[in-house]
Amino acid sequence: MMDIRCSRFASVIPPYLLERIMEKGNEHQRLFARHTLTHVHNLMGRTPAVAQQSHAQPPGKIKRTIYDARNSMNLPGVKVRQEGQSSGKDVAVDEAYDYLGVTYDFYWRVFKRNSLDAKGLPLVGTVHYGSAYQNAFWDGERMVFGDGDGDGEIFNRFTIALDVVAHELTHGVTEHEANLIYFEQAGSLNESLSDVFGSLVKQYHMQQTAQQADWFIGAGLLADGVQGKGLRSMSAPGTAYDDPVLGKDPQPADMANFVHTRQDNGGVHLNSGIPNRAFYLTAIALGGNAWEKAGTIWYATLTDKKLLQNASFADFARLTVSHALEQFDAETGEVVENAWRQVGVLT
Repeated sequence: MMDIRCSRFASVIPPYLLERIMEKGNEHQRLFARHTLTHVHNLMGRTPAVAQQSHAQPPGKIKRTIYDARNSMNLPGVKVRQEGQSSGKDVAVDEAYDYLGVTYDFYWRVFKRNSLDAKGLPLVGTVHYGSAYQNAFWDGERMVFGDGDGDGEIFNRFTIALDVVAHELTHGVTEHEANLIYFEQAGSLNESLSDVFGSLVKQYHMQQTAQQADWFIGAGLLADGVQGKGLRSMSAPGTAYDDPVLGKDPQPADMANFVHTRQDNGGVHLNSGIPNRAFYLTAIALGGNAWEKAGTIWYATLTDKKLLQNASFADFARLTVSHALEQFDAETGEVVENAWRQVGVLT
């Protein structure tokens, strides 16, 4: 079984997507994808960083620091913007700064959570990481953003999508709470929780109801020429893209199509589509703002000490039903249970 520490090196682009680019892309696309994939594999084998606990901020007060790696792979890079400093001319710096703040505000205002560790952890980001680096990741200490392929053929810069930033930061929340192992169903739950709260951060920021939301992860990240709307679809897993280079989105939408594989840590990015759809179905059925009921239930489950590090989909599902009953009512519990039944997790 994979070391639980590997959960700290969760990246937003799944290995199978990079492998597809290596197979179908042009010469420089293949080179960029191979370089990124090799680095991701190397990250998974390293001892993870540990976020500094000093300088913890009081509740409701954020502290952000943005660094520029200047296309090197040296972390953290050169400090370019600190909390309270005005915007500069670098859009990636400003997007990272702004979206770290939006994510912090969501967790504080909706759940009264003071940063990723609930203890006021300062938020750190590094932009312009590597040369044509096609990924973004949380390393246990900071957010790191690549610039995409540089020519806008497949990926735009990785600071462009708010839900991607919130997705990666939520890995930090999961690490400090359930610390779900990054392997098989527990790993898929780890990825799904980042998608769920990544989407909720965007919905909250845009003040969208569940019906109004697009339910795509990474909308805007794919370049204009790519035939796709995002990296993943929470409403209809398996439909986010269908492109000559990227191929067809391989995510399953239910347990009948669960993917058994040794790749991608047991399919953590693939099978996350199943719990993603369960959340979407819950949010749509409950109506209104998804963070108010569905999000509250999922957050209570994530922070529940009964959620084990190796939890299965069914384990997580039963806890969500329990929290729906405790925090709301029997009708809400029935909605949640029915969503998990529709994706085949509960029978």
